[in-house]
Amino acid sequence: MISSMTGFGKSELIQKNKTITIEIRTLNSKTIDVNSRLPHRYKELDIILRKKIADSLKRGKIDLSIIYKSNEEESNSFINKSIVEGYISQLKNFQGYKESDLLSIAMKLPETLKTEKNEIDEEEKSSLLSLLDKTLFKVISFRDQEGETLFNDFIKRCKLLKTYLGKITNVDNNRKKKIKEKINSEIKKLKVEVDQNRLEQEMIYYIEKLDITEEKIRLNNHISYFTETLNSNNSQGKKLGFICQEMGREINTIGSKANDFEIQKIVVQMKDELEKIKEQLLNIL
Repeated sequence: MISSMTGFGKSELIQKNKTITIEIRTLNSKTIDVNSRLPHRYKELDIILRKKIADSLKRGKIDLSIIYKSNEEESNSFINKSIVEGYISQLKNFQGYKESDLLSIAMKLPETLKTEKNEIDEEEKSSLLSLLDKTLFKVISFRDQEGETLFNDFIKRCKLLKTYLGKITNVDNNRKKKIKEKINSEIKKLKVEVDQNRLEQEMIYYIEKLDITEEKIRLNNHISYFTETLNSNNSQGKKLGFICQEMGREINTIGSKANDFEIQKIVVQMKDELEKIKEQLLNIL
């Protein structure tokens, strides 16, 4: 069964001291394109998260957003006491400064604050990756639901194409006979003697140029192959696109070779259905 590249998933992990929210949105793309927005504490996991997403979602434009919210007062910045005291000691040697102002002046000088890196432990990393798996499962489920809708639409349009092809066959069965009758009628109007054997040869040659039997067979095979590929278990978006191109070529050839108004009207309807299929194929994984 086919899957769509459009998907959405959101998961949240609430613990005593923190809340982690992961949100993933996906759209169609020719390749895998992951755009991540991570809090600073998870930047070191960026490559791991991207690989996990790429392995699961295969293709598409993917936006990953992770929000980390602490439920407790956290601060990883500390006053560098020894540096500050050193600055104050030196500032006392300068005249014109009030002693009460020395601390505020010292705090504006370099390296008065030190920041300790708040590294995540293995437990938090495991929780984050587990939450990502949960979100990816939701995205894939969403994609499968969208894919089922597209599958039903494709099947309906393939049936329509075969119906139109049947109409073309019905028109085509009488077309050759009408062409022969028209040519004979025009020759009779000329009131001249003609070589019947030569006339038959020329007529056969002319009608063969207008023959669309091969195109009808190939188009019917392409439609059947398209339907067969839809039911494949693998991602077949690109392959379906190639089959669709071949269908378009046969439809165009039928329209140009037939030289018949009724057939050309049906061809226009077939082209309309094929364009709708092509538009939807852009979203298939």
